[in-house]
Amino acid sequence: MKIVELVPWLIRSGGSYWGEFLFVQVRTDEGVDGWGEITTTTRTANRGIAAMVRQATELLVGDDPAKIEDIWHKVFRAFTYMGSRGAGTNVTSAIDIALWDIRGKVLGQPVCDLLGGTVRDDLLLYTHPDQSRFGTRDGVEDEIRKIVDSGHTAIKFDPFPHAPGEPESNDRYLDGRLSRAHEREAMELTALIREVAGPDVELLIDAHGRFDVPTAIRLGQSLDEAGGIHWYEEPVPPESYHALKQVRERVRVPISVGERLHTRWDFVPVLENGLADFVMPDVTWTGGISELKKIATMAEAYYVPVSPHDASGPVNLVAGGHVMITVPNFYRIESSGHDLAAYNRFLRTPLDNSGGRLKLPAGPGLGLDFDIDYLRAHAQDGFGG
Repeated sequence: MKIVELVPWLIRSGGSYWGEFLFVQVRTDEGVDGWGEITTTTRTANRGIAAMVRQATELLVGDDPAKIEDIWHKVFRAFTYMGSRGAGTNVTSAIDIALWDIRGKVLGQPVCDLLGGTVRDDLLLYTHPDQSRFGTRDGVEDEIRKIVDSGHTAIKFDPFPHAPGEPESNDRYLDGRLSRAHEREAMELTALIREVAGPDVELLIDAHGRFDVPTAIRLGQSLDEAGGIHWYEEPVPPESYHALKQVRERVRVPISVGERLHTRWDFVPVLENGLADFVMPDVTWTGGISELKKIATMAEAYYVPVSPHDASGPVNLVAGGHVMITVPNFYRIESSGHDLAAYNRFLRTPLDNSGGRLKLPAGPGLGLDFDIDYLRAHAQDGFGG
């Protein structure tokens, strides 16, 4: 069996934070195809990465898709002169996931069995509310009750308001500050969500790497005073471990980082220096299934739980799930909403997240059966097959 083509599918569809999804199909000469995903956070990045995937066909055509580790290094090292983190790692991730999918299909086994077998039957989830409904108390109450009633027992949200004129996308870092008035609003919203969710639901606070060191410390201390916060995610931008260390030393609420870290090498200083209580690598960005398994094993040696960032699409969720169902040090896996309709529109067989737990789809490989007609009908800018 040989690889013949890499096909990036850029799909316009609702249900993503960014309004579109980027999947990668690896095709072989025997008709067994595998699926990966990247789905970055901007339209510009999606198109740039899609073009890189298409170009990578020249690198891999004729290769044996069973040589997953060898291909990982071949793709990863092809990009190191432009930086071994970021775009090149995104491409590596999608290809790696697709190769594991192919291998499972060829052998007639789910990916998790190829990784050593399961240590649990299903996967606890955490999920997000629709924060566009947070403009009124009634909107907050209704949204949180829907999540709790669906059986989910952990909710992640960003309570920190944006100043007038500041983009809501959280992708820009400007002065890194938050006013006292906005801090008060954030704590009031957090208190309301705690009141509605009840004492047993875990609340995860996401700062999206927006804050400078003194602001992140101040907000972390306020969250600690509010009580019952399960983690404080990305309090500072990801580029400085020194900034993270300063925050870590001054706040008591548990810290979670990792969605913008790439490969095992980025996680080494986090683990060696005790900079986080949770790590949250994204399987579609950090290096794929192969790399997520390695990072999880590294974290296990430090007794740090792993909770993959999986807020993009169905491949993101399920590929992370196949790894996490095989590792002991698993906390929860992320989904973008308690209703997976936005994911299921791509699939012939819907995913099952009943009771706030993900049940991996049956079948070999990832177990995903894509609706090609839907993908073709929604493909964008010439990216599709």
